[in-house]
Amino acid sequence: MTFNYKNVYIKDTVTVAGPYEKDGPLKKYYDKTYDDLYFGEKSWEQAEIKLIKDALVLLFKKTSTKKEEIDLVVSGDLLNQISASTYGTNGVGSSFIGIYGACSSSVLGMILASNFIDDKRVNNAIVTVSSHNMSSEKQFRNPTEYGAPKPSSATFTATGAAACFLTNKKTDVKVECATLGKIVDYEQNDPNDMGRVMAPAAIETLKTHFEETGRDPSYYDLILTGDLGRYGKDILRDYMNNTYNIDLGDHYNDCGVLLYDLEKQEEVQAGGSGPVCSALVNYGYVYQEMKKKKFKKVLLVATGALFSPTLLYQKQNINSIAHAISLEVC
Repeated sequence: MTFNYKNVYIKDTVTVAGPYEKDGPLKKYYDKTYDDLYFGEKSWEQAEIKLIKDALVLLFKKTSTKKEEIDLVVSGDLLNQISASTYGTNGVGSSFIGIYGACSSSVLGMILASNFIDDKRVNNAIVTVSSHNMSSEKQFRNPTEYGAPKPSSATFTATGAAACFLTNKKTDVKVECATLGKIVDYEQNDPNDMGRVMAPAAIETLKTHFEETGRDPSYYDLILTGDLGRYGKDILRDYMNNTYNIDLGDHYNDCGVLLYDLEKQEEVQAGGSGPVCSALVNYGYVYQEMKKKKFKKVLLVATGALFSPTLLYQKQNINSIAHAISLEVC
């Protein structure tokens, strides 16, 4: 399902990143970085909450906005009951929507907020997402203390928070359209190969987007998925080309690949993941380069693995989802 927007714009964005992301190639695009994973807090979960609070403080400062002036907050993370979002955004805005789209949450949040703004239900909205490498590993896989080895196909949960201010007042970058994805099950069940799990969802959403808009990849200056990593990226490109005869071209890349230096940062293995992975790339690098008009038309396709360790232990497959949003320079 594709929505077209007439009156939704990005006022500004903020990105706050952890130490691994700080050591990556996009360091200059972050508003704030940390050198450790605790950020002065006593637990991984409280550290993640601090990241969201940091992002909001910086966003209010950049936009000269007070927290009481926000109509709607849409936020998501990976923790149970999206607790980082609820604790981190508490007291901000008139209304709150909590979402769980896993790694697709940043684009899903933008779509929901854009629908409210374009329908004139609200005048503005803030979309936030976060993830923390240690809090995520603790919840979804083995405790890090086990020191369990991982295969080369495993991705690395990014640490950070990102916030995007959407408004009905014209700015340099607009939200042009969006395509909501659907749940996809390609009978994948390896939690250490999320690229293979999520690539089918990205394929379905891209195919739907091109069909419903009548466009092809050449319409965009940049197409980004996130976050498939190096192997999922190759799967998507090959499948789109060989099955649908759609060549994504040289202007296609993946946020999980861009976030880190995959050759030097060996610990990230196949690349980045987590809700903030694509948000750090999109709200940081992409948005800032669009303001410079390096990119004028960009398609962002955020992917998510709807992953439950409990159901995986019960021999169930891992479902996936992908949502797309089109940004254009005004």
